[in-house]
Amino acid sequence: MKSALSPPHLAQVLLATCGAWWLPHTAKAFAERKALAGLWITLGNHNRVPNYRRCWPFQALMLPLYRWLPQIWAERAFYFLFPIWKAWVLRQVYPQCNVIQSIVGYGTEPFDVADRIGALKVADCPNSHPVSYYGFMQRECDLWCPGEKVPIPQWMFARMNRELERADLIIVQSDFCKDSMVLNGYPEEKVMVNVMGVDTTIFKKREHVPDKPRFVCVGTICLRKGHQYLFRAFKKVKQVLPDAELVCVGEYKHDFRLEKPKWEGTFTHVTSLSHLELSKVLQSSTAFVFPSQEEGIARAQIEALASGLPVIGTYPGGATTLVRDGVEGFIVPSRDPQRLAEAMIRVATDRELNRKMGDAAYVKGAVKNTWLDYGDRLLDEYKRRLTRLGKLPVN
Repeated sequence: MKSALSPPHLAQVLLATCGAWWLPHTAKAFAERKALAGLWITLGNHNRVPNYRRCWPFQALMLPLYRWLPQIWAERAFYFLFPIWKAWVLRQVYPQCNVIQSIVGYGTEPFDVADRIGALKVADCPNSHPVSYYGFMQRECDLWCPGEKVPIPQWMFARMNRELERADLIIVQSDFCKDSMVLNGYPEEKVMVNVMGVDTTIFKKREHVPDKPRFVCVGTICLRKGHQYLFRAFKKVKQVLPDAELVCVGEYKHDFRLEKPKWEGTFTHVTSLSHLELSKVLQSSTAFVFPSQEEGIARAQIEALASGLPVIGTYPGGATTLVRDGVEGFIVPSRDPQRLAEAMIRVATDRELNRKMGDAAYVKGAVKNTWLDYGDRLLDEYKRRLTRLGKLPVN
């Protein structure tokens, strides 16, 4: 296969992953810049991008399982059916491209082709390094649900490790994730932090600080995301602010089964919301609270910033990438309900501080951070690296 490009001055990127993650948004941004060679996923083409291919066999088998199986069994089925995705990828004819970007764990076969054609290999990482990810998550299981194991199979962690080793560039969502890569032996030059973009046509700045304290957390209710600490913190908040409300959006995960009975009825639980519905909730909230114990960076965390909400978060939850302690919100130690409660109380009782934090949060989350901005940051980096490797002409 030739690696010639059309037009010759642009990076041409093939995006491929089982599932979808945020790659449809990346694809739309690349398509607008005429830099999308292809989008290969198992979910639908909701953004209507060109050069799209769908692994129908995988999704046809998974759809009824998503609907009828408990979450833990659907997750196991996903990995059980992975060979279908792998076989499908191996049968594809690759487009002309000089960058192949895949969610880590799903890039082995595309990277084999990248090596043959001389394309840049990019590992897009939703989480921290696999060693860190496994360790942080298993710790919480050991503490709060003894006997529970990280549900990701070891062979997938092995694929992740090998792909990170092969990659020319590793994309992460937060400073925490970059630090985890460096800690595990990768040079800083190999790792790029690129925070997800926001649809600013949906998520708009909050107009005022609400009178009633309302905290919102969006994400699967599970041990890794730190809900066991959030609920303990909110119990302390209610002792000071009896009318405070905590809204948690997301389904329960299997590893939270021992904690779930302790906290049901103490918060407002919503299993899912559309983006428009979530935007309305954020508009009427005091702060976004996200005490995750391991994270790339939650997309909803960025959407909350773009909505003008102070964010209370943690370093391993990715918050320090965008939030300065005392400016856009508060950074609290992980696994510390007392400090988390203190931050929640302060942001709810000091309305002027809340307003100032919200203004700063909006700038950090929304200004120059659309999905097109996100894609442009990637394309600039690809251009720099491709030019250095002699695969693009120097301007």
